[in-house]
Amino acid sequence: MTALLGFIEGVGVIGPGLADWPRAADVLMRRTTRDAAKTVLPAPAGLPSAERRRTGPVVRAALAAAHEAVAQSSRDAATLAAVFAASGGDGGNFHAICETLASDEPQLSPTRFHNSVHNAPAGYWSIATRAMAASNVLCAYDGSFAAGLLESLAQVSVDGAATLLVAYDTDYPEPLRHARPIADAFGVALVLAPERTERTLARIEARLTDANAFIFADADLEALRLSNPAARALPLLEALARGTASHVVLDYLDDTRLAVDIEPS
Repeated sequence: MTALLGFIEGVGVIGPGLADWPRAADVLMRRTTRDAAKTVLPAPAGLPSAERRRTGPVVRAALAAAHEAVAQSSRDAATLAAVFAASGGDGGNFHAICETLASDEPQLSPTRFHNSVHNAPAGYWSIATRAMAASNVLCAYDGSFAAGLLESLAQVSVDGAATLLVAYDTDYPEPLRHARPIADAFGVALVLAPERTERTLARIEARLTDANAFIFADADLEALRLSNPAARALPLLEALARGTASHVVLDYLDDTRLAVDIEPS
């Protein structure tokens, strides 16, 4: 596979003990310890009040990370193409739908239904930012972040346009959690551009590999990396926080991983 190239202009992170990218960078560089508290998801900015009330954790995680990355890039969110990547959707909403369908009155509300579709976060993002550019929504189980990064870099390389990547997943209630034990919400976003600019944070190059995925020596970070599909991005985020040329390998498919080279601006 030919390497895919791009330039990172913005980063957004939200997760357990990681309120934003600066906090995440401090934790990854061991400048501070990570608070073990649950992820605090803010109300999604930019949405009308009625839409804000209808959003669940998956939309809030996705939009929080996306808004932070776009703000750092100083780009107009409405002009950015977007790739949304998640292994699932709103687990709490799925649970409520299953309960309703199993009840004596199996009547679903329209809000429950439209929040159940996989592209709900992309739809809310377009409402919040008035984005008119194309958006893709994909799923690759635990390799969803790597799949989203490949798709985003492909769009950047082919279309020559800046693209927003947003990867996110949230926890499931029981009994769904028994089958899909995601511990907590996590979201990460990158603004990727085709050329180096004054906004560039780092150059990124990605290609497929059969090398083993990066594993953190730090037990807490490794547990966090494995706790949520979107958190498979943490080795890449650590490379960005380090600010030196770095090579990491990310989880993707069972027999194929994603090799990523980071060169700071």
